[in-house]
Amino acid sequence: MPAGPDAPATALAEGQDHAVIGAASGLLGQYRAGSDEAFFASPTRTLLGSGVHARVPQDGRPLPVRVAETLAEAGRSGVERPLVVGAVAFDRDSRVELAVPARVRTAGALRDDPLIALPAPPAEQADWRIDPVPAPEAYGAGVAAAVERLRGGELSKVVLARTLELSAEQPLDLPAILQRLARRDPGGYTFAVPSGGGRTLVGASPELLLSRRGTAVLANPLAGSVPRSEDLGEDVRRAAALLESPKDLHEHAVVVDAIREALAPYCRTLEVPERPTLVRTAAMWHLATTIRGELADPTVSALELACALHPTPAVCGTPTDVARRVIGEVEPFDRGLYTGMVGWEDATGDGEWVVTIRCAEAEGRTLRVYAGAGVVEQSRPEAELAETSAKFRTFLDAAGVAR
Repeated sequence: MPAGPDAPATALAEGQDHAVIGAASGLLGQYRAGSDEAFFASPTRTLLGSGVHARVPQDGRPLPVRVAETLAEAGRSGVERPLVVGAVAFDRDSRVELAVPARVRTAGALRDDPLIALPAPPAEQADWRIDPVPAPEAYGAGVAAAVERLRGGELSKVVLARTLELSAEQPLDLPAILQRLARRDPGGYTFAVPSGGGRTLVGASPELLLSRRGTAVLANPLAGSVPRSEDLGEDVRRAAALLESPKDLHEHAVVVDAIREALAPYCRTLEVPERPTLVRTAAMWHLATTIRGELADPTVSALELACALHPTPAVCGTPTDVARRVIGEVEPFDRGLYTGMVGWEDATGDGEWVVTIRCAEAEGRTLRVYAGAGVVEQSRPEAELAETSAKFRTFLDAAGVAR
C-alpha cells in the first residue's frame, strides 16, 4: 500500500493521497523551527522533514555524486525511498546544507488546498533595528561602476545584491513568518531549511531552477522585473510596459539563451518559447519563460542538471567567470546560500531545485534579508535600488517590518 501523508516514510510516492483537504496546510502548520526541521512547498507538492538520518558530506567530489552516494547508503541501511532536502550555496563548492531526513511527511500542493486561503497569523510590529549592507548610496555607486564596465565590453550582465541586517528584542517566530510567506504566494516555492550553526534559511522564491520527473525536464527562469502597484490601473500598466521593455527583454533573453545552451547536451528535445510571459507575486511582476525538455539519458539526475545551469545569468551574470569576479569586488558580504539553490531529490534522480531568492537567514533575534537586481548597459542606479527595495518587501512584510 502506498504511504499516506502522515506515514513515517522518506519518499514522495506517486500513489499517495495528496487530495485530502487540509493536508498541505496542515504540514505548513506543523512546522516548528529547529535544527532538524525542513519544510518545502512547490506547485506540485508539500513536504515536511524531521530529524536527520544522514548528511551529505562536504568534500572534493562532485555534488551530484555525493548526493547519490548518500541516498544509496540510506537505502541500504533500510530507509524506504530516501530523499535529500536542503540548500546549496551560490558557490556550491564552498557550502552544502543537505540531509536525508529521518522522517518525511508529504501532501499535495499548497495552492490546491482550499484551507490555504485562511489568513495567516498577523505580524506583530516589532521594534526592529535595520542596518543596510551596503548603504543605499554605496549600492547605487556600485551599480554605476558596473554599468561603466558593461559599456566597456568587459561583460554583458552582472547581478548585484544588497542585504538588510535586522535585529529585534524578542526571539523570531519563524513558523508564523513561514505561514505568512506561504499564504501570500501559495503558488510559488516556500521553504524553511536548516542552514548550519543553528541558523535557518527561510523564504518564498518565485523561480524554479530545474525539476526532473522521469525523463521530463522543466526550467522556469525569471529575469526582468518591476514592482507591483496597489492601484489596479497602474499595476496593469506596469505589467504591459515590462512585456515591451527593451532593457528587460534583453536581460531575460540572456538568461534563456544560457539555459538553452546548458540543457541542450542533455536533452533529446527542448522546447523554448520565443517570447516570455508574465509571472506575478504579491510584490513583483517578472518576465518568465517555461522551458521543457526530454532527457536523452534517463540516469541524469535533477541535481546534475541544476548544477549544469547554476549559477544562471539571472543571479550571477555573463560571462559567468567575469560576473563572479565583479560580484566579489563590489558586494561587501558573502552571499552564502543566497542565490544558490534549495529543494529536494530522491534516489531515482527526480527532484525540484529552486533559485534561493526572496529569502533571509535567521538566527536567534536576527535576520539577514537579501535582494538583488540584474545590471545591464541600460541600467540606472536609482531604478535598481528601487527594484531591490521592492523585492525586500516580500520578506519584510512577512516579518512585520513597518513600511
